[in-house]
Amino acid sequence: MRDYIDSLRHPEFWVYATWLVLVTKYRQSRLGLAWAMVPSGLYAFGIGWFFSSFMGVPPREFIPHLGLGYVVYRLVTASLNEATTVFSGHSTFILDGRVRLTDYVLRVIGRGFFYFLLSVPVLAVALAISPSFDPWGLLVLPATITIVLLNIAWLGVLVGVIGARLPDVNQLVGSILMFAFLFTPILWFSDQVPISSVRGGIARANPLFHMVELVRAPLLGKPVETSTCIYLLCFLLLGWLLATVVYRRYARFVPIWI
Repeated sequence: MRDYIDSLRHPEFWVYATWLVLVTKYRQSRLGLAWAMVPSGLYAFGIGWFFSSFMGVPPREFIPHLGLGYVVYRLVTASLNEATTVFSGHSTFILDGRVRLTDYVLRVIGRGFFYFLLSVPVLAVALAISPSFDPWGLLVLPATITIVLLNIAWLGVLVGVIGARLPDVNQLVGSILMFAFLFTPILWFSDQVPISSVRGGIARANPLFHMVELVRAPLLGKPVETSTCIYLLCFLLLGWLLATVVYRRYARFVPIWI
């Protein structure tokens, strides 16, 4: 926690590094940062329109559902995938003496959150066509996104430290996240697998299920399940405790491992 607080109080390194990567990546393209909105737009309106017929749901209802789910899922998975190699990828800085490792984790989270913000115009259009959009859901959006980011923060530290010691963690985490996509209500609706069913229980063991539902449900005028609130509260508290133990015990070995 002390390192994270220091990183937030002195954001110059990780904010500038994040911005520099984005600028150099898109500066040679004609559309620039607009390209970052293309994946969420294609996924929400292209795949959303296509799959709505399979689901038997009007596109105006399915496109916002899929778009919001995909953007939150992308925020979590992109951050965690990159976090597994973030320390080895910044070995030059770490070996040069910049050993506050939370700077590098925040760089990963900052980049993922920046792409999330670039998806907001796409989500705004999707919500505008939705018949179930609830404007009051915007009031709780900062709180729900903060909860998601706090979970990414401890997960990033955990997989980052383990990934520095075991490079194969990158492949393992990537495979788990791809598998978790099928158990996350993006291409399907959570009420199709009620919590009382076996499939519903398995799906709700997936933390991405609850993160997506926490952000999306209030915006689409749906109640958040009590199990989701309890799950994420326990996940957050126990996760930060676990990450703290791992970080305090093993962070000092990261310069040796990389």
